[in-house]
Amino acid sequence: MQYPVSPHGGDIVSASSEVQVRPGAEDDLEALTDLYNHYVRETAITFDTRPFTAEERRPWLLSHPEDGPHRLLVAQERANGRILGYATSSPFRPKPAYETSVETSVYCAPDAGGRGIGTLLYKALFEALEGEDLHRAYAGVALPNEASGRLHVRFGFELVGTYREVGRKFGRYWDVAWYEKPIGARAGDA
Repeated sequence: MQYPVSPHGGDIVSASSEVQVRPGAEDDLEALTDLYNHYVRETAITFDTRPFTAEERRPWLLSHPEDGPHRLLVAQERANGRILGYATSSPFRPKPAYETSVETSVYCAPDAGGRGIGTLLYKALFEALEGEDLHRAYAGVALPNEASGRLHVRFGFELVGTYREVGRKFGRYWDVAWYEKPIGARAGDA
């Protein structure tokens, strides 16, 4: 999949600014780890509290094959190969009855915000998940994070509740808003 994206708000523009969205691969591990570690070190967007090595992140990468309900898609600049972000669908909970639910997330490089990369990645992710035996997608958003809330609403997620002070990072407690949406082959049946 390849989608052109604008550096000024996500509008489609000329091929000179194309971003390719494709399945994540083993060769992406270092860049994906670096991108994620920024959020570990600098933000409460993730509740991981210590950075990872690429080897520590390898099982995470391998848990997202190119097909099936658990995907990893990356956005890569075509001109220089730089990874601008990634989106995943992962198991929601480990018990078998949850197998038709996924938790989705999207992370963009810190300097790629506002370029429509998150929108591009979620569009490709939900297109890739069409036809899978899925019923619901969930997303947890550490608050405050207005941009993420807007992104999820734009993709049809609805706020279902907020866990108050559920995570502690940087010496304070953080709330997490939970969103859900119908997904997959059964989305029309919701």
